[in-house]
Amino acid sequence: MFRKTVVILLVFALALIYAVPALAAPGGRPASGGVVYVSSQGLYYDTFVAVDPLPFKGRFQKIENGVTEFGPGDPGYLGGRWWVDSNGNGYQDEGDHFFLCPLLGPGRAQP
Repeated sequence: MFRKTVVILLVFALALIYAVPALAAPGGRPASGGVVYVSSQGLYYDTFVAVDPLPFKGRFQKIENGVTEFGPGDPGYLGGRWWVDSNGNGYQDEGDHFFLCPLLGPGRAQP
């Protein structure tokens, strides 16, 4: 019985250690890493970096200074697969930066 109680208390303590900092994050969604503005919707979405960098394989959506054209629900939104034109040539190629940052809904009117 004592052993079971200790295990339960340990699990509870670990849950608190991880939950409290996430809930205390100022502004936005708990534990979000940033905000992206979707120009076609006029909405801001919280996001976080899931994978950085990604290899240059598959389709990517352009993001520039935290602004993109398509967001959740729009045809053309690729689920947070972004590219930044790092070399400034206007084309997706090996010199650019590719990463995964999904947008977390619902969007909101204010950053």
